[in-house]
Amino acid sequence: MLRAPNIYRSLRAFCLGAFGVFTAELDAGAELPFAFEEHASLDRPALYEYRPLVRSFVEARIERLARRDDVRAAIEELRREPAARIYARARVTGTRGVGDEQALYRSVLVPLLVAVAEACGGFDWDDGAFDRAYRALEAALFGSGHAYAATAPLIGVSAGAQVDLGDGIRVRAAATGELAAHWPEANGLLPADFGRETDRLCVLELERPLTAGTAEPPDAAAELADAVTALRLATAGPIAAGPVIFERLDWQPYGIRPVLPIAATQPPGEPTRLDRFRGEVAEKLRARLALADDDTRLGEALDRWELSLFQSEPFRSEQLRASLGAALGGEDGIWAASVRVAILLGESGRERTELLDELRWWGDGAADVLRRALVRVLLHGNRGGLLAMLDESILGLRPRPSLESHGIGTVRQRGVA
Repeated sequence: MLRAPNIYRSLRAFCLGAFGVFTAELDAGAELPFAFEEHASLDRPALYEYRPLVRSFVEARIERLARRDDVRAAIEELRREPAARIYARARVTGTRGVGDEQALYRSVLVPLLVAVAEACGGFDWDDGAFDRAYRALEAALFGSGHAYAATAPLIGVSAGAQVDLGDGIRVRAAATGELAAHWPEANGLLPADFGRETDRLCVLELERPLTAGTAEPPDAAAELADAVTALRLATAGPIAAGPVIFERLDWQPYGIRPVLPIAATQPPGEPTRLDRFRGEVAEKLRARLALADDDTRLGEALDRWELSLFQSEPFRSEQLRASLGAALGGEDGIWAASVRVAILLGESGRERTELLDELRWWGDGAADVLRRALVRVLLHGNRGGLLAMLDESILGLRPRPSLESHGIGTVRQRGVA
């Protein structure tokens, strides 16, 4: 049963009128572009498909289409429905100077028209295609909330199963053609060899329900960038996401946004594997990255460590030393920071000596020593308290801090820290 028959009739008239306009243009010689789409999968032959790019065809003509009488009639019907106005404002969040009429046109009428045309495979009208698209729209308008998702290709890492990183963020295997099903242009926006190489078969995804009245979607770019940082810390792998994020709202295309540059750039190194244990560590690290908001020295340490992944000598070593000093030096400098790292990571006197020598002479393994130290600092959760505990350990006043007290004592044994 239709919730709003008057809206149904006006939107149907709008779509029929638009189909008539587009069909006349095609008959007059206009061309409907196609995408030659390759569906590749590991160890299987590639399949190819032609897909009409109706979205780009429609969007190139929306300004001229907006002047039609059936558009104004449909907008007037939608303006009488509060749920439609709220839905439209949510869909154009961040677009300044957009009034209700433009918002309704851009976020309701045009997406509906595109959905119907894509379901029809062009502009040969099909009542069933319109009815299905309209029911999906009505469910979105009058539902209790909205379903938001943001998906970015993930490279430099493989995973045998889905790995949850908390707060609706996960690493999972990419389904063949899933992005192109919503965005025909997606294949041109994916990393090279995505879907073919073992370390290019996963996506990083944020999926979160939005309650009714939510004004803005999540900041997916920032949240996924934090997830990439956590994965780099937990695995030491050359992990990157993007270069773009594909956003959906209520399972419909919502937008394409760039990934933050530091998360989208792949560091050098050999691909790694994400198992359940490292995923659990990455989940804890991702949550603890918020500590840097109030601890500027921790924030500086993390920023400089991540920047060092992309630099060559001597700038790389300069960044790493600055990161070490910010994280564990306090007011006491690099030497004190190096001793604290040796106490923090070394189980025996011999291990501590080796760690101290690595940092003193800044050998090849110093970068990984710093990564492990940053993991420990984040997992501890209180950098200032940890510095005090380490200094007391140096003086023999207490045992060295251990991760066992935080329920993560196997971190070192698994090679994470």
